[in-house]
Amino acid sequence: MQTILVVGNGMVGYKFCEKFVARAESRNFKLVVFGEEPRAAYDRVHLSAYFENRDAKALELAPLDWYSENGIELVVSESVTDIHHTKKTITTASEKEFSYDYLVLATGSAPFVPPIQGIEKEGVFVYRTIEDLENMLAYAEKIKKIKPNGRAAILGGGLLGLEAGKAVMDMGLEPHVVEFAPKLMPRQLDARSSNVMQLTLESMGIHIHASKATNKILGNGAITGLDFGEDDTLVVDMLVISAGIRPRDELGKTCNLEMGVRGGIVVNDKMQTSDPDIYAIGEVALYNQMIYGLVAPGYEMAEVAVNQILKKEDVIMRPEIDMSTKLKLIGVDVASFGIPYMPADKGLSIIYENKTKGIYKRINVSHDGKTLLGGIMVGDAEDYSILHQMYLNDMPLPDNAEELIVGSRGEGGSAFGSAMDLPDTAMVCSCEAVTKGGVCGSVLVDGNETIKAVAMATKATTGCGGCKPMVNDLIKESLKTLGKTVKERICEHFDFSRQELFDIVKLKDVQNFDDLLDDFGTGHGCEVCKPAVAAVFASIYNETANRQDTIQDTNDRYLANIQRNGTYSVVPRVAAGEITPKQLMAMGRIAQKYDLYTKITGGQRIDMFGAKLHELPLIWEELIKEGFETGQAYGKSLRTVKSCVGSTWCRYGMDESVSFAVEIEHRYKGIRSPHKFKGGVSGCIRECAEARGKDFGFIAVEGGWNVYVGGNGGANPKHAVLLAEKVDKAAALTYVDRFIMFYIKTAQPLQRTAPWLEKLEGGITYLQNVVINDSLGIAAELDAEMQALVDSYKCEWQEAIETPEIRERYTHFVNSEETDSNIEFVELRAQKMPKEWA
Repeated sequence: MQTILVVGNGMVGYKFCEKFVARAESRNFKLVVFGEEPRAAYDRVHLSAYFENRDAKALELAPLDWYSENGIELVVSESVTDIHHTKKTITTASEKEFSYDYLVLATGSAPFVPPIQGIEKEGVFVYRTIEDLENMLAYAEKIKKIKPNGRAAILGGGLLGLEAGKAVMDMGLEPHVVEFAPKLMPRQLDARSSNVMQLTLESMGIHIHASKATNKILGNGAITGLDFGEDDTLVVDMLVISAGIRPRDELGKTCNLEMGVRGGIVVNDKMQTSDPDIYAIGEVALYNQMIYGLVAPGYEMAEVAVNQILKKEDVIMRPEIDMSTKLKLIGVDVASFGIPYMPADKGLSIIYENKTKGIYKRINVSHDGKTLLGGIMVGDAEDYSILHQMYLNDMPLPDNAEELIVGSRGEGGSAFGSAMDLPDTAMVCSCEAVTKGGVCGSVLVDGNETIKAVAMATKATTGCGGCKPMVNDLIKESLKTLGKTVKERICEHFDFSRQELFDIVKLKDVQNFDDLLDDFGTGHGCEVCKPAVAAVFASIYNETANRQDTIQDTNDRYLANIQRNGTYSVVPRVAAGEITPKQLMAMGRIAQKYDLYTKITGGQRIDMFGAKLHELPLIWEELIKEGFETGQAYGKSLRTVKSCVGSTWCRYGMDESVSFAVEIEHRYKGIRSPHKFKGGVSGCIRECAEARGKDFGFIAVEGGWNVYVGGNGGANPKHAVLLAEKVDKAAALTYVDRFIMFYIKTAQPLQRTAPWLEKLEGGITYLQNVVINDSLGIAAELDAEMQALVDSYKCEWQEAIETPEIRERYTHFVNSEETDSNIEFVELRAQKMPKEWA
């Protein structure tokens, strides 16, 4: 029996063991693993999740029992100090000697600690291990006892630095990210995307200091601040260093292995070092003169090393490593693939930027517009998986390549096509090297029908998780080819889709959540099914959010949107943006009385921010006396119907758009749906009301109204699609009535009309047949259901202030009349804003 020693029990070292013991030939080998840390391997990629529950076991890649069950000898809390390659032995720190036939170095990397004066002071930490985090937590608690508004700096604005910023914020300290470069994430993002990222992080309370070189760490014994030179200092109580990594290559030097000029142990495409019996994998390996700091290349190296040791010598590393990556940093999607930066001589860039939403998308294409070369995504990376596959597989671009980032504007359907269009060899999960064929084969051949089952069989989605949406799509499409019904379960508590629950509630006349759960579900419900079912009750019975308040989202429960400092916004309805001078003055008086921040919205109404919970009924009472009602800005319901002035005032107007918009908004107000929906009415084709960017829109033309549906702005903007043209007002309203009701009855929870229409089999043609030609024979039913909702409208604000038991909910404390004294504001342009988080 031959012996393999693995030095390093991090993610890549563990992956080598996992892949090795999965092979039948492994029983001919003895496997011994050495780890410096006192625990089994854990997920370092998601290290910041430790702050959510302080549970190290939740990060484990495998429990200690796994090693013994698979015949692996695990030696923890033991570092290896020397390699004697002529004798084929190693020595540990406790002076024990072990012999090997093959040696695998998976020692990873260590944080780079820059040589700054004062780096040894108390309160300076690196961000690398669970032990590091525990030490940071203990020190943060010490700071907070002395200084409630403590601050911490993070040295480095790369991936790990921003993760550390989130960690510091979770500890209750004010985070300050200090970056030497002029932008965040300088290796992954261009200047514009980095700026969007910075604005998003700053809005969360993370302070960014770019173009800063730290000269000195201040303090007598313990850190008190950073000195940037020229009297530029930053007062902080703790410092977390995340300034990059350096390969842990010291063992290679003990036996004269070939080393890189700037560090790393040189390996060939078989992952062999200059000694063919010693392999190096992960961040210690220098391949193609590069250290690869991503988990996917490390896992691929582990796979190659396993095959080489087992004499499968045809398995080698690819000449080029794909450095594409998708991750969520502090809740913000960030992704890059291919060539993220595109010199003008190599290609052209198409850019979509929306700073108000914190979204930036850039794709780089060849000069002829036929080939995707790379891209960057910040704030919304939903389409990363398919874009990445298009890049990897050299798939042709659509004629309008901009649709890949701004959405399809055609007759329904996606700009991308289906995931099934990918070749079987397409690498869907780069972390575990699982192809599209592997995922589909797991379903079609092995009978795995859920994402959990496919993950267990193939390991797809178990790495970074970025491939999960595509894997899910492939499973569904594969099941359809088998003639099986793909069920969209609402959650684990209901084995039904939203559409099925809708029918159950309606046909069985179920009136409350507990009865539905008792008769048709299991458990106690969750944050997914409760608001989804609440929306179903509202759509069928038009019941307000006041009746079953415990199943509502926070915003619905209190009929107002909660803001970042615990106050609420108040948004009365201003139908079609039309408001009288008297109403304007009344709103101004009320806002002034309660000291509310006011702002005109993109939906042609006025937001009033900063109301405390106990003030909400008082404000509503005064607004209702002035003729206002709830604008339901908090609900998954109609928000606004935007209009231009139309033929009333405009010389280009073809029809009276304001009156029509007012009529529509009052018709649909209060109607709950799977997601919010908005409308627009433009008086001519100049489209000043942006009706084609709404869920439904009307545009006046010669001969009547053109009706559009399935558009939206936001994170994934889509142009609405033409439903009917040159119809009279009555027909236009009827078609939109039916469209809304059909959407309410068939969409998934939290699905906007645009993706609903995109996924609707038959697209816009099918929808036209349903709502115009009555192909399903349900037009009369849809008409009657809509009219019932219109006739049963109630203002939720009025119901709340007139019903004592509902009004009693609006207190900060259940056992006291006191208000929240922690809410603080600062001045902002003659108004106020929430004080920055401490």
